[in-house]
Amino acid sequence: MTASIRIDAFLSGADLDAALRADVARGLTSVPKELPPKWFYDERGSQLFDEITRLDEYYPTRREKEILVAHASDVAATGADTLVELGSGTSEKTRLLLSAMSSAGHLRGFIPFDVDEVTLRGAAEAIAKEYPDIHVHGIAGDFEHHLGRIPVEGRRVIAFLGGTIGNLPPASRAAFLSQIADGMRRGDAFLLGTDLVKDIDRLEAAYDDSVGVTAEFNRNVLRVVNRRLGADFDPERFTHVARFDKDNEWIEMLLRSEVDQTVHVPALELTVEFAQGEEMRTEISAKFRRSRVESELADAGLRLVQWWTDTHEDFALSLSVRADRD
Repeated sequence: MTASIRIDAFLSGADLDAALRADVARGLTSVPKELPPKWFYDERGSQLFDEITRLDEYYPTRREKEILVAHASDVAATGADTLVELGSGTSEKTRLLLSAMSSAGHLRGFIPFDVDEVTLRGAAEAIAKEYPDIHVHGIAGDFEHHLGRIPVEGRRVIAFLGGTIGNLPPASRAAFLSQIADGMRRGDAFLLGTDLVKDIDRLEAAYDDSVGVTAEFNRNVLRVVNRRLGADFDPERFTHVARFDKDNEWIEMLLRSEVDQTVHVPALELTVEFAQGEEMRTEISAKFRRSRVESELADAGLRLVQWWTDTHEDFALSLSVRADRD
C-alpha cells in the first residue's frame, strides 16, 4: 500500500525563467549589485549545499537535527495531524517529525512546499512509500506569491526549518511571517528554525570553509546565469567573501571581482561593468537572539509557546501559535 499523492504546481518553467530574468536584470543594475540566493540551486548547487551541510565548520544542520531528535515528540504532542514543510527539499529532517506524529497516532497528511517541482515530486513519492497511510499534497510555488495556496487540511504544524528565514531581509521576513499567521487556524502551530548569534569566527567559518565548498557554491550562481541567460561570467575572476555584519547581525556572502571586467547577458541585452575589488552580494543569513525571534513573531500576530536549543545553544527551534486563535 502506498499513500495517495497530489501535486499542485503553481509555477511553470516559463514563470521561473521570467523570475530569473527579472531578478538578474534588477540585481545587476542595482547599486551595489546583488543576486538572490534562490538561484544557487540548480542540480550542481543542490549537490554543493548537501556537501556544505556535512562540513565540520557548518554546524546548523547537525544542531537542528539534535533539537529535532530531542523534541519531535513535543511537537507531536500538540495533537497536529498534518505536517506542512516550507522549502521542503528532500524532506530528510522532516522524517523525524513525521515519525513522531505517527508514533503519537495523529499523522494523517504531509504538505511539502518547494519551488522545484522535480525535487518536490521525488520527496513526495519517497515519503508516500515510507508512510503509506497518509495523504501527501505537494505544492510547487514560491513564498512571495503562493503561501495562500497551502491547503487547510487537518490540524497543522507548519515547519520552516534550516534557518532559511535568515535569508529574508527584515521587511520581507515581516511580510512572510504575517502571511503565515494570516493562514493559521485555531489549533495550528508554526515551527521555526533560527541560527543564533555567536562567536564571529565560528559564524564566518561556517560560510567560508577551509576546503572551499562554500566558495564553489557561491560562484555557482554565476554558472546558473551563464547557462540560462547566455551570460559570459568567468567565475574564476570572482572571489568568495563571507563576513559578519555586526550592525544587522547577519552573515553576508559576496562575490568580489578580482579585475576590471565586462560581463554580457545577451538574454537581457545587458552589459555590466565590474571594477576591480567591487563586491556583489549573493546572500544574507541573519542570526537571531530569542528576544528578536519573539518580537518578530509577536509583530506578525504569533505567540511563542516553546523555545528549544541544542546543547551548545548554537541553534533554536521555536513553536508558536496564532495569538488570537490559540
